[in-house]
Amino acid sequence: MWKTDFRARVLCGWTMLVLAIGLGAGPAAAEPLRLATTTSAEASGLLDALAPVLAQEIGVELRWVAVGTGQALRIAGDCNADVVLVHAPDAEARWIADGFGKDRREVFYNDFLLVGPTEDPLGLRGGSDIVAAFSKLAAGQGVFVSRGDQSGTHMLEKALWQKAGVPEPADSGRYLSAGQGMLGTLRVAAQRRGYTLVDRATWIAFMAKDGAQSGLGEMVEGDPLLRNQYSIILVNADRCPEVRADAARRFQDWVVSERGQQFVGDFRIHGKKLFVPNAH
Repeated sequence: MWKTDFRARVLCGWTMLVLAIGLGAGPAAAEPLRLATTTSAEASGLLDALAPVLAQEIGVELRWVAVGTGQALRIAGDCNADVVLVHAPDAEARWIADGFGKDRREVFYNDFLLVGPTEDPLGLRGGSDIVAAFSKLAAGQGVFVSRGDQSGTHMLEKALWQKAGVPEPADSGRYLSAGQGMLGTLRVAAQRRGYTLVDRATWIAFMAKDGAQSGLGEMVEGDPLLRNQYSIILVNADRCPEVRADAARRFQDWVVSERGQQFVGDFRIHGKKLFVPNAH
């Protein structure tokens, strides 16, 4: 289901009422824009914060579906979105090369980290070498919980198993494929006392809400391989002629503008910064 900002819906409804009873033209309704994006963009609260600003400043009513990057690209590739905000550069490049999207712009980044049970049976806490940590996960007796959903996080996880020189484990008692979004995967990891890979924004949001009871803590972070780059890509109107290309372009231009970059950089949860703007 496409998500919309409640205040934007109320404003649109009020405008239509004014027109209907002949009290004047009122402000023009914002143009709907369908965004296919990642669960982290929603779980962080960024989209809820962005929606009313976009409606006011560029006349766009942001509607979104938040899924894994792989699914977001499939939705947009089927012409069911106007623009994507995702975080899997290799998959994005293939999607563009196949003619589904164009004009990729990097907009902001954060990082991934490995989290796990505070008892830390594999002794991973405090590490900064994620490949070494995955080698220990493959050889040890700890539990790893994978998103298993072809999201950007899952794509990185598979690349890390490969770099560690081990095949991606099969679903078993020690390797669990959650098949869920990031928040759901974190809850499974908490229940099973397992390790998992998570993006920084979702981790901060999770800890603010469930952290005290989860029994999970930060294990490995700071490796350059854990950089998490987000990009906005326009759906190719030559392939999907019904897309709202102008609204998509306005959205992308706003996010990469000085105003948009400042908004993203200032966005925080409980005083913690979630994203680093880097449009160029």
